[in-house]
Amino acid sequence: MDTVIDLNLFIANEWRPAATGQTFDIDNPATGEVVGRAALGDRADAVAALEAASRAFPAWSKTTGDERSRLLKKAGQIIYDRIERLARIITLEQGKPLSDALREVEAAAETLIYYGEEARRIGGEIAPSKSKNARSLVLRQPVGVVAAISPWNYPMSLMAWKVGPALAAGCTVVAKPTSETPLATGLFVAACAEAGLPPGVVNVVTGPSAVVGEELITHPLTQMIAFTGSTEVGRHVMQAAAKSLKKLCLELGGHTALVVFKDADLDRAVADSVKRSFRNMGQICNAVNRIYVEKAVAGPFVERFVAATQRLTMGDGLAQPDVDLGPMVNAEGIERTERQIKDAVAKGATLLCGGRRPNRPELARGFFYEPTAVTNVQGDMAVMREETFGPLVAIDTFDGVDEALQRANSTDYGLVTYAYTNDISTMWRFAEGMESGTVAFNSVSPDSLYAPYPAWKQSGLGVELGHFGIDEYLRVKHVLIEFKA
Repeated sequence: MDTVIDLNLFIANEWRPAATGQTFDIDNPATGEVVGRAALGDRADAVAALEAASRAFPAWSKTTGDERSRLLKKAGQIIYDRIERLARIITLEQGKPLSDALREVEAAAETLIYYGEEARRIGGEIAPSKSKNARSLVLRQPVGVVAAISPWNYPMSLMAWKVGPALAAGCTVVAKPTSETPLATGLFVAACAEAGLPPGVVNVVTGPSAVVGEELITHPLTQMIAFTGSTEVGRHVMQAAAKSLKKLCLELGGHTALVVFKDADLDRAVADSVKRSFRNMGQICNAVNRIYVEKAVAGPFVERFVAATQRLTMGDGLAQPDVDLGPMVNAEGIERTERQIKDAVAKGATLLCGGRRPNRPELARGFFYEPTAVTNVQGDMAVMREETFGPLVAIDTFDGVDEALQRANSTDYGLVTYAYTNDISTMWRFAEGMESGTVAFNSVSPDSLYAPYPAWKQSGLGVELGHFGIDEYLRVKHVLIEFKA
């Protein structure tokens, strides 16, 4: 894959250039080389895609669950068949190691297949009657045209979380991949159409968020917005959508805590902490930002954590597919990470490891940064309050379940919390007291196709995954029938 990859807009099952004919470049964050070009769409292109989706909606919304199921499962198989190529493109444009990219493409395919099965299970109910001559039917019907906007950290799998349930519910979709990583995601959405979807059921528009994204959010044809991104941008989406009361599903920022109790399996807690703090260079909404360790085991935990972190390997994820860490996606992430490190150290934090760019010539052109940990932290430090979205974690201590809850709940975010303990009483107390949508014990793999992934507090609105995820794309209708006795 040595040639530059070109991506046009995909509207009504046709590839077409942007109305202006302009394109923009996509760089490899490991080398700085141009690896692709995408169409620079504008408002006219966004409207064209929305109109195509609107035309397709009446017929698509009336297809049977069995028909939607067949097409979604076929689409999933198409993605499986292209897993190697799509994964290589993800690594080229995003930087993550090829082994991680392969898992992402596989997860996207599995999401389509799962929601293919869920398409068969959409039903309603008969509500209790208010009189002997009345019957109340409850129907669940698709929302309409959905604008699906995904980020760059897991560009394909997070788009699949939106496209899969939307299509299963009978909605049509206009997908907008992020400008940093549009290539694999655009090809993924278009590949769904190859399964036999009618023209306009899925569409892809690339271009600036301030132009294309804004049009998708505010246009009257859009009935729902499914968005993953920062809390700051999520608030803007909510404000812009409020003018026409569009339905929203927002998975936003996080500031995830991992809590290690004194009875935990320390080896497992260390290994998982390192993995979830630095995988994908910390560019994950549920990456660990804060680690709280019970004082009785803090010393050995920190010693083992630092040693394990310093063993991580770093490099070009395509040239070295099994490397632990690739580059960050852009210079902005490095600048944000460095700013938080400087703030913490200036306020008294101790640097345990990392804190600099690697001194290796082969990494000089890429956005690489050493995985970093700090301790002796205070609550007013940026690292303890702001989402880093980079390879930086803060380590602090606590005494007892109550203090663990107080510290873990001390931010405005509530997406995921991890905890390590083998005591069932501690698990129940901690799970019920945590203010987050997911609480995972002895695991840092919190999301499952079969369970909800909800967002609490400033981490968003709505639910993704599981059968709960498809409910976001359905509206409830009450049908009252009165008849003569």
